[in-house]
Amino acid sequence: MTEIAIYDMDRTITRRATWTPFLIFAARRIDPWRLLLLPAVLAVSVAYLLRMIDRGRLKEVNQHLLLGHMLHPDQLAPIGEEFAERTLRDNVHAQAFALIEADRKSGRRLVLATASFAYYVVPLARRLGFDDALATGSMRGEGGVVYARIDGENCYAEGKLRLLHRWMEQENLSRDSFTARFYSDSPSDMPAFEWADERIAVNPTAKLRRIAEKRGWPIYAWG
Repeated sequence: MTEIAIYDMDRTITRRATWTPFLIFAARRIDPWRLLLLPAVLAVSVAYLLRMIDRGRLKEVNQHLLLGHMLHPDQLAPIGEEFAERTLRDNVHAQAFALIEADRKSGRRLVLATASFAYYVVPLARRLGFDDALATGSMRGEGGVVYARIDGENCYAEGKLRLLHRWMEQENLSRDSFTARFYSDSPSDMPAFEWADERIAVNPTAKLRRIAEKRGWPIYAWG
């Protein structure tokens, strides 16, 4: 039977979250003046914390503020590659490299599944040696322009599990044809944890640690 290892990304493989750092990184290269809008980004984040907007809308508005309404793919692609290289160098746990390599040597198919955006997730997954990268997509227009709008849904919580189901359909995989090992730091990934055969809490939040301890899941804490 095929074995699959599915990894969350932010604060699981990486030490820190990547979305806001990516926006700032890209804004500096595209329109540095937009960094003056960071107070507005903070205000939108407060609106999210107050549950006035959902997580997907938070991402769309902040991308619009810092990167504009749309970007040409020729402009965005090299920035995604550069950010992926920087993330690989400065923001990936050393233990994550070892764990990914161990799963690879064990013959597991490696899948990166994250709510972060594909334009930097895909190049990072390639550098880390993943076989598949599942991420939040962006709406595109004529000529492939990338809009500050999510294509479909934000791949977070139940959305991540739906993304995994769509991937299975695309790959012609039935659930009984493989065993799934799932790694994450967050209780927001409980739908995927429940779906998986083997659950491992990596750098868990306090809430996920309590769940993992209660259920006897392995816990990896990388400091």
